[in-house]
Amino acid sequence: MARPRILVVGAGFAGVECVRRLERGLVPGEAEIALVAPFSYQLYLPLLPHVAAGVLTPQSVAVSLRRSRRHRTRIVPGGAIGVDPEAKICVIRKITDEIVYEPYDYLVISAGSITRTFDIPGLVDNARGMKTLAEAAYIRDHVIAQLDLADASHDENERASRLQFVVVGGGYAGTETAACLQRLTTNAVRHYPRLDPKLIKWHLIDIAPKLMPELGDKLGRSALAMLRARGIEVSLGVSIAEAAPEKVTFTDGRVLPCRTLIWTAGVTASPLVSTFDAETVRGRLAVTPEMSLPGFDGVFALGDCAAVPDLSKGDGAICPPTAQHAMRQGRRLADNLIATLRRQPLKPYVHKDLGLVVDLGGKDAVSKPLGIELHGITAQAVARGYHWSALRTNVAKARVMTNWVLNAVAGDDFVRIGFLSRQPAKLRDFEHTGAYLTPAQVREHTAALHTRA
Repeated sequence: MARPRILVVGAGFAGVECVRRLERGLVPGEAEIALVAPFSYQLYLPLLPHVAAGVLTPQSVAVSLRRSRRHRTRIVPGGAIGVDPEAKICVIRKITDEIVYEPYDYLVISAGSITRTFDIPGLVDNARGMKTLAEAAYIRDHVIAQLDLADASHDENERASRLQFVVVGGGYAGTETAACLQRLTTNAVRHYPRLDPKLIKWHLIDIAPKLMPELGDKLGRSALAMLRARGIEVSLGVSIAEAAPEKVTFTDGRVLPCRTLIWTAGVTASPLVSTFDAETVRGRLAVTPEMSLPGFDGVFALGDCAAVPDLSKGDGAICPPTAQHAMRQGRRLADNLIATLRRQPLKPYVHKDLGLVVDLGGKDAVSKPLGIELHGITAQAVARGYHWSALRTNVAKARVMTNWVLNAVAGDDFVRIGFLSRQPAKLRDFEHTGAYLTPAQVREHTAALHTRA
């Protein structure tokens, strides 16, 4: 009798935790496990601002999937671009651009999310995101390049445009990105004697009336005060009306000369969820508390692309797209898959949020572990301690700790490696959002398989 085939799509927090739990819980030979991932690493997303600022090396936050000694999971190097639930087929574009069709008995959709954009003129062509390792590396190079180019220029207008930086999004990603990169440029300008430090300006804007409202009013105000004390101009209730290559127009009418626009205004579920007809909630797959997808045999979803009910809050709440929920959902779903194979009852996902941590670089941070409000050095210790403990391998923990200590002792470096230096990168270039199929295209791809069946 053929072994059941479990196909996990996505190597984020949810997918990797699910696979690890399956490897530990399944008896050898009980099922086949395959993981679809375009890169052979799990990205620790919350530390990307540290990579952009050069505090951590890219390798530190990219935890290898191939270090496992179990080797019970087959890694499919590519990205899922469509699902045919009727044929139980997942359409995958491999990194070689070859299209393959992976059959499954159980499908785990943990494809994560992409940067949410809006129909703003020039946005997708002139903004950069902070969602992938390549984007973080690119932004670091780009920011340092602006200092080099401004230093080399004799045109005052060009200098002004190169030394103004705009970050859109007052959530965790945007706030940490602005804070860490502002610290980098502040330290770097000492090594550019021709540049006036007063010309370097960082702007953090958000359409919401409060900065990181999840923190609460008191900590939100503390974070805002820290940023403004460091010279970051924070504008709330404001967004972008137009993004041009050398200027940005705000919705309040201001026009800033600017060649660096970093867009972190939220995320939306992976386009994979729209490749087949399933009910969604706010763009995320509507699943049961056990994370199964109603009406689709053997299909489960979790993480950023799934609207998992938050039973700890009730009243129809769904779990926020955070790492702590994704990791725990992965473990619970693995247990439910094992229970399904063994014809045992499934258990719902229940987890009470442990709190929030926001690292603003240097000695600045705000944290709210278990509802306790902290700021300053204590909050920094909690934030970094949480991130360090959440890293999956001891090798990753050693690398991150070494980088933090080295940065604290030796300070920043300002080396750029010329990453895409002659090719302006667009927001859509990094996340490959145009690769996904429509439901009709999926059916066309799998039509021959239906006929053979």
